[in-house]
Amino acid sequence: MENYNHQEIEQKWQRLWEETKIYQANDFDPRPKQYILIEFPYLSGDGLHVGHVRSYSALDALSRKKRMEGYNVLYPIGWDAFGLPTENYALKTGIHPIDITKKNIELFKRQLKGLGLSFDWSREINTSDPDYYKWTQWIFLKFYEKGLAYVAEIPINWCPSCKIGLANEEVINGKCERCGASVEKQEKKQWMMKITAYADRLLQDLETVDYLDKIKTQQINWIGRSQGTVVKFKISGNSRALSASHQFIEVFTTRIDTLFGVTALVLAPEHKFIIDNLSLVDNRQEVEKYIKASKKKSELERTDLDKEKTGAPLKGVYALNPINGEKVPVWVGDYVIATYGGGAVMVVPAHDKRDYALAQKYGLEIRQVIKTPKQKEETKKESEQAFTDYGFLVNSGEFNGLPSEKAIEKITDWLERRDLGGKAIHYKLRDWVFSRQHYWGEPIPLIFCENCKKLAEKFKIQNSNSEIKKEFSQGEILNPGWIAVPEKDLPVELPYVKKYQPSQTGESPLANIKEWVETKCPKCGRPARRETDTMPNWAGSNWYFLAYCLATQMKEFKSAESFQNIFLKNKDILNYWLPVDVYNGGMEHTTLHLLYSRFWHKFLFDLGLVPNPEPYARRRSHGMVLAEDGRKMSKSFGNVINPDEIVAAYGADVLRVYEMFMGPFDQAIAWDTKTIKGVDRFLAKVRNLILKIKNKKQKIQIKDKEISKTESDKLEQLKHQTIKKVSQDLDNLRFNTAVAALMEYVNQLSAVSRLSTDHFEVLILLLAPLAPHLSEELWHQLHPDLSEKQSVFQEKWPEFDEESARQKQIELIIQINGKIRDKIAAEVDISEDEAKKIAFESPKIQKYLMGKEIKKIIFVPGKLINLCP
Repeated sequence: MENYNHQEIEQKWQRLWEETKIYQANDFDPRPKQYILIEFPYLSGDGLHVGHVRSYSALDALSRKKRMEGYNVLYPIGWDAFGLPTENYALKTGIHPIDITKKNIELFKRQLKGLGLSFDWSREINTSDPDYYKWTQWIFLKFYEKGLAYVAEIPINWCPSCKIGLANEEVINGKCERCGASVEKQEKKQWMMKITAYADRLLQDLETVDYLDKIKTQQINWIGRSQGTVVKFKISGNSRALSASHQFIEVFTTRIDTLFGVTALVLAPEHKFIIDNLSLVDNRQEVEKYIKASKKKSELERTDLDKEKTGAPLKGVYALNPINGEKVPVWVGDYVIATYGGGAVMVVPAHDKRDYALAQKYGLEIRQVIKTPKQKEETKKESEQAFTDYGFLVNSGEFNGLPSEKAIEKITDWLERRDLGGKAIHYKLRDWVFSRQHYWGEPIPLIFCENCKKLAEKFKIQNSNSEIKKEFSQGEILNPGWIAVPEKDLPVELPYVKKYQPSQTGESPLANIKEWVETKCPKCGRPARRETDTMPNWAGSNWYFLAYCLATQMKEFKSAESFQNIFLKNKDILNYWLPVDVYNGGMEHTTLHLLYSRFWHKFLFDLGLVPNPEPYARRRSHGMVLAEDGRKMSKSFGNVINPDEIVAAYGADVLRVYEMFMGPFDQAIAWDTKTIKGVDRFLAKVRNLILKIKNKKQKIQIKDKEISKTESDKLEQLKHQTIKKVSQDLDNLRFNTAVAALMEYVNQLSAVSRLSTDHFEVLILLLAPLAPHLSEELWHQLHPDLSEKQSVFQEKWPEFDEESARQKQIELIIQINGKIRDKIAAEVDISEDEAKKIAFESPKIQKYLMGKEIKKIIFVPGKLINLCP
C-alpha cells in the first residue's frame, strides 16, 4: 500500500459500483426504508464548491452506514436548473441558458461521480426538463383551481436601469444584482400564492417534526403569529371630504394597554389612505417627495431596527383616539410596511423603542401610561427611555391601576362593545410573490381571455349563475379572464428564443414572442394571450423529493391519463418512502425554501395525493465552509478552493474525510491546508496497518495469540467503544468526533506489536462510509477470494457489546485547593472513601499535606477529589 495510486483505485471502484448498481433503491423492499435527502445543487458554471462536498459526503456516509445496517436506502440526486444565476450567466456570456444548463449538468455529474457518492442515479431529475416541469405546472393549476393562486397589484423591487422587476434575492444592499443601480418600488401585476391560508398549520405542525431548534425558530419568526387587538381610528381631514372607504384606519397592536399613550399615527408610504387622499394633505409636495425617497429603500433597510427612523406629517389630517377622543397627528413613515398589520401603527413613544426614537427626533409628545410597581407616584419628568415591559396603567382613565394583562382584556372588550375594535391575530408572513419577469423559468400555464373575463365578472356580480360556476373554477372566478391551460396541453413549453434579454418594459422577454403569446382561449375558442411571467426557481424545488419517489412512473406518464391519477395510482410508493427521514441543507434555505415546500406538501395532502401533512421528519443543516482567511469564499477575494484540485492532489477519500473532520457539522468552519495533510497521513496510516497482518508472501495470518493478555483486553474494549462511538456519531451527524474516534483507534492499532484481522476488519467497516474507495480496496486485499462485484457495503455493520464498551477505569484527578497535584488510575465507579484512601496514600499528595488539617473535601464521582487544608 506504499504506492497507493488514489486516482486509479478510486476510478476502479466508482466504475464497478456503477456497473453493479448497488446503490439503487427498491420500491417496496421488505427491508426497513431510509429516505436520506440533500438539497439538490443549483447549477452554476463554476461547478461544485467545497460546501457541496461537505453536505453530500456527510449524508453519503449516513446512507452507506444505513445500507450496511440492513436498510433499503434512497439517496437521490437531481438538478435545480431554472432561475436567476443561469439567466444572469447567459446574459453575461451570450451562451443560451439551455446550453449552459446542459454543460453544467455534465460538469456537476462528473464531479459528483468523482467523489464516489452513492447516489441512486436511476432517479435523476432536472427541473428545466419539460417532462418534469409539466408536473410543476399541473400542481400550480391545482392551487389556481382552489383559489390559492391569484393575481394582484403589489409593490415590487424595480430596477430603473434594467427596467425589470427583481425578486428579493436579486436585491443586494438595496441595489440591482445585475447592474448595481439603486432599486425602487413600483406597483406591478404579480401572481401570488396564498400561503397565509396555511399559516397556523405551518406553525402547529412544527411540533410533529424533528428540526434543530434554530430551524424551528426561523420558521416561527418568519410566520410571526401575533395575538392582539385591532383598533379603529376615525380620520378627520380639516372638514374636507374623505373617500368613503377611509373614514377609519385600522391598526393592529399587541399592546392595547398603551392606547392612552398614543400621540400619533404612522402609515406606510404605500398605504391606500395616502394614495387616495393625498389631495387633502396641506404639505402634499413634502409628502410626495418623502414617498418617492422611500421607494428607493429596500424593505430590509426600512425595517432595520438600528436605522434612524424618519417620517413626514400629513398636515391637516388627524386621527381620533377611540378611547379618549383625543386628536392625534397622522404621519407617513417608511419603517412601517404596508403588508403587515394593515400598514399602520399607533405611536406610543413612552413604551416602544422605535416610537421613542421618532418622537425624540420630531418633538412628538411622550406620555407615560405604564409604570412598574416601584413607580408608585407619577412624576412630572417623563422617562428618558421607552419602558417596554408590562406593568400597571396610569394616565388611563377608568383603567388606572390595572395590570397590563388585565387591561389588555378590559380595553379590548370596551372597544368590541362599541364596534371600535376587537381581538385579532396577525402574521408577519405575507402571501408569496410567485411571478418572475424573466425568461429562464417554468411558464405559468394561464391564458387571458377578454370574453371569459366578462362571463366571470358577471358571475361575481350576480353570484348566483350556477351554469357559469360550473364552467369556471374558483380561481377563474376570482381572477376574471384568466383561464387554466387544460391538462392535455401541458406542459406549456418554454420557447427557444435567441433574445432572452429583459424586455425594457418590465415584462418577461416572452412577451416579445408574438406567435407564442397569441393563442386561442381553451374555453371559448376566441383570441387570447398567454401569461408571459415565469415561475420562481423555488417552484421546482418545492416537490422534487416526491419526484424522486415517482421518477419511473412520471417518465412513463401518458397524456391520456390524468395527472391526478398518476399520484393516486402510485400513492402506495409515496406511502412507502415518505416522510423523508433525514433532510440536510444550508441554513440559508431553512426559512423560505423549507416554508414553501412544507406549504406545497400540505396542499397536496389536502388533495389526498400524499400520505402525510409534513414532508420531512428530520431537518438538519450544515455550516458554511469558509476560506483559510475566515471570509466567505469568493472569486473577488481570490480565496476559492476548487474541489477538483484537492481530489487530484490527495484523492476523493481524503477530501471527504477532511470535510467531515473539520469541525461540528452544523457550524461554519475555515479551510485549513495543514489539517488536510493530517487527514492524508491518517489514511496512509490505515493503509499501512495491513502490513501487520501479512507475511512476506502476502497471505493473511492471525496473530491474536502473540498479543499480550493486557494489550488484547485493552484493544477489545477500545474496539467496542469505537464501534459504539462511531455508530452513534454518524446517526447524530457528529462526523468530526466519529473521525476523531477512528484516529484514536488507528493510533492504538499502530502501537501494538501484532494485529488481528478482527480488529482490522472492524476498522475497515467503520471507516467505509467515510472513505469508501480505500475501505473497498483494503477489504478486497484482506479477502482476496472476493469477486470485485462483491462490496464491503454489502457487509453487516459491526455491533458493539455494551458491557465490553463500558469504561472500566478512569484517571482520578487529585487536587489540593483546586490545583492538580496527582493523577492515579482508578475504577470508574470508585467511591469517595476509596478515593480518599488513594489520595492520602499518594507520596505526591502527602508532601503537600504534611502538618496540615483537612477542612473540606470535594468529591466529583468518576472525575476528581479535591482536598482543602
